[in-house]
Amino acid sequence: MWEIAASRHGVVTVAIAGEAGVPAVEVRKLATRGALRRYGQGVYVHQDVPTSRLTEPAVAVALGGDDAFLHRESVFDLLGVGQFNPKKIRVGTRRRVRRTLPEWMSLETRADVLDDDITTFDGVATTTVSRALADVRLRMPRERWTALIDETLRRELINAQEALSLRGELE
Repeated sequence: MWEIAASRHGVVTVAIAGEAGVPAVEVRKLATRGALRRYGQGVYVHQDVPTSRLTEPAVAVALGGDDAFLHRESVFDLLGVGQFNPKKIRVGTRRRVRRTLPEWMSLETRADVLDDDITTFDGVATTTVSRALADVRLRMPRERWTALIDETLRRELINAQEALSLRGELE
């Protein structure tokens, strides 16, 4: 279990443990004994794996389910781009999820996000930077949004063609 958690920023799910041959009942026993901390339905963090700034976003995506991903400001916060300090981690999913979630995360159904719009950064599923830029365009001042495009281009998170296309959306 430690190896599974260590490769996933400390996060273990019942489904991932099952794929590795660890039955769900054993995962729950480890949680009862204090080796795992439960965050929600089938999502745990291993207590012996050091946490990082990626642990909480990885937990949020795991709580969202199999096809969940970070979106909007949370993508930039994960990458350390721009000046974002969101109150909640924004998670999107293409299907409806009905479960109790922590107050520090927000789950939104995003049927408009295509497979090509999803990628991973350091093992955490997110929308692409280009898609995240398009999603926040109307949520921030124009100058700040163009500065964000410049920064992502400078850091090679988008290419020149994507930057040109995004700037074209302003007009």
